[in-house]
Amino acid sequence: MSGRLVIVSNRVAPPQEGYSAAGGLAVGIFDALNKAGGLWFGWSGEVGAEAGAVKLDVRGNITYATTALSRKDYDQYYRGFSNATLWPAFHYRHDLARYDRQEYAGYLRVNDWLARRLIPLLRPNDLIWAHDYHLIPFAAALRNAGSPHPMGFFLHIPFPATEILRTIPPHAALIEALCQYDVLGFQTRTDLQAFTDYIGRRAPGTVNRSGVVHAHGRTLKAAVYPIGVYPEAIAEAAQRYAKRRPVTSLRAYLQHRKLIISVDRLDYSKGLIERFLAFERLLQNAPELHGNVTFVQIAPPTRTDVQAYQRIRHTLEGEAGRINGRFAQLNWTPIRYLNRKYERNVLMALFRAAHIGYVTPLRDGMNLVAKEYVAAQDPNDPGVLVLSQFAGAADELTDALLVNPFDLAQMTDALQTALSMPLEQRQARYRAMMQPLHSKNLSVWLNSFLQDLQRAAALRA
Repeated sequence: MSGRLVIVSNRVAPPQEGYSAAGGLAVGIFDALNKAGGLWFGWSGEVGAEAGAVKLDVRGNITYATTALSRKDYDQYYRGFSNATLWPAFHYRHDLARYDRQEYAGYLRVNDWLARRLIPLLRPNDLIWAHDYHLIPFAAALRNAGSPHPMGFFLHIPFPATEILRTIPPHAALIEALCQYDVLGFQTRTDLQAFTDYIGRRAPGTVNRSGVVHAHGRTLKAAVYPIGVYPEAIAEAAQRYAKRRPVTSLRAYLQHRKLIISVDRLDYSKGLIERFLAFERLLQNAPELHGNVTFVQIAPPTRTDVQAYQRIRHTLEGEAGRINGRFAQLNWTPIRYLNRKYERNVLMALFRAAHIGYVTPLRDGMNLVAKEYVAAQDPNDPGVLVLSQFAGAADELTDALLVNPFDLAQMTDALQTALSMPLEQRQARYRAMMQPLHSKNLSVWLNSFLQDLQRAAALRA
């Protein structure tokens, strides 16, 4: 790489948390910076009376540069426009989205404020790579502050169809801001198509077959870069952590029972309620499964100060209690609903112990849990992945049992099929799904995006 890599994300994972505690976005960023060295800049996660100064923490070849947000900035930029407007709309839940002009103004203000704090840390040959929906206006803010650097942007969540995007009042300004980047990355062809449709119909602009976009006086590249995992590392962790207490305790409880597992942030986009109801139908339709199958749902709380998330937590707790009350026996609880976080490597071991990975979001950018579940399996006795067709991972993992999460009967049938699937068929599906996990691993995502950003840098030189 010709220049230093500068990663910008809304939240910088604290270095003390370590690689094993990180989620998908952070794992990708850790890998990029561990290989090439560089700077990781963003919000520290702290909220104070006033915004803080930038703090630098050098660990190995990574420099962490973080700053706190003021309460007003947190409320308007993070809780407000990012997560009450963009998140629901981009996940096709525009019915849950709200728009407030002051929150949008705060969103722009914080992006501008962050850009001005990054400027003094930049070197002439730096490559800047911004991540996710919080930072759509970040390139425009940097350019207004005088930065000539090449800038890339990767969207980890879905990009909505034009008519959904238009429900966000400043949609045109958001697209113009995106066009200030040199390279735009999306998880799936569907997301890229939604963006290019908007450019062609509303911008106005043009997109050629190579993904070169001409719009708003700018020329940039837009392409699909599906984020991946490291399957070998996951398989190793799944075996190495099999003796940890959460794993051994679960195995002791299960005894002869089959395990269905789901791991999601507590979010309305994940289809958790529909998942519970489909499992209830399974128990209703197949009494022979009573006492013989357990569904473990791990759902760490998120955005606990947002009302919509408080509601879904209460609803899920109520549904789990109702279903358990209906079917439980003295020595068997059908649903074990855990509202807490586990270390990532422990989750890999739990995946390996599960007969079914139950991954059914209503809409998702990629969903790395689906890929992690497959990679964690025992090749000699693999489990079965039940996967929503609306997860980005469904484009690659076509040998999963693909379901429409709005069709409870179809999900119930898929669970029944997975529970009774013969070993030979499970092995064949596992081998087929491992192929794209290897050929499109995390390094491929990383290298392909950075190569395109370097080409953009060469063109700007």
